[in-house]
Amino acid sequence: MTWLLLIPLAWIGLAIALDRFGMRPAPEGRFDALVVPGCAVREDGTASNALRRRTLHAVELWRQGAAPRLVLTGGHGRFPPSEAEAAAAIAREAGMPDGALLLESRSTTTAENAAFAAALRSDAAEWSVMVVTDGYHAWRCRHLFRRHFKSATSVGSKPTSKLRFRGAIREVAAIGSMFAKQTLNA
Repeated sequence: MTWLLLIPLAWIGLAIALDRFGMRPAPEGRFDALVVPGCAVREDGTASNALRRRTLHAVELWRQGAAPRLVLTGGHGRFPPSEAEAAAAIAREAGMPDGALLLESRSTTTAENAAFAAALRSDAAEWSVMVVTDGYHAWRCRHLFRRHFKSATSVGSKPTSKLRFRGAIREVAAIGSMFAKQTLNA
């Protein structure tokens, strides 16, 4: 009976570890691009808080000289516009020039964010990228983007709370699913 308690405790422990991994400081150096994975668009066509937070963090890193461009990803979810277009509106409001923005507006999953972002330009597979996402999402993003880019690292956006618990718990399941797919495809 006690082992039944270990499963939820381990799940919660992994969720906390994922969030802490993503909240380490942004890596030093210069990258070819900063990538913002898509996230929900609200019914009124505005970006969710998570997409806004990710995008503004990426804009700040761009201002600090981390990369010459932002790649904004994400297709159409439940509401228009695409997640990439909603993120681009935020970046433009924050002063980013259109010439520094690349939009990938077809993806519907994090794996597609990575694959379709790499397909935007013929030289993108040779890029080093920093993925700017939520802390709990950073580990999986790093893993998935490394499949398509020369190098990929990740950083968590500045949280509005210490731990976005629901998202972190869901991320543990997403990582389990990712490994299960890899095992089946091996």
